[in-house]
Amino acid sequence: MKTSYYFSNRIREPGLNLVCVSNSYPRHLFWLKDARQYRKLCPGWSLVKDYKQHKISRQNYIEIYQEDILDKLDPEKVYQDLRDDAVILCWEKPGAFCHRRLIAEWIYDHLQIKVNEL
Repeated sequence: MKTSYYFSNRIREPGLNLVCVSNSYPRHLFWLKDARQYRKLCPGWSLVKDYKQHKISRQNYIEIYQEDILDKLDPEKVYQDLRDDAVILCWEKPGAFCHRRLIAEWIYDHLQIKVNEL
């Protein structure tokens, strides 16, 4: 399992198990035509909006995402649903704060499976 973002050149090769974990994604990109969306990991629009508008801090975002999303899921079930070869995708470039890295940390914390950036 890996993480990446929608505009990475590394996700353009055919046959990858691309999994979108954002509320929207650029469906017009040919390399995302076979991607699937895993809504259970998508943050709510209000959470995203509040963070982007600086109404909440990064720490608040993390706490809310953890409580509202991750704490309600079974990590083993999520991992099985996504599959070992999944590439978890969202909008943010590597190095930027992003919930896909929170997902990666959550998987590691619960299953001891390291999820690196592609």
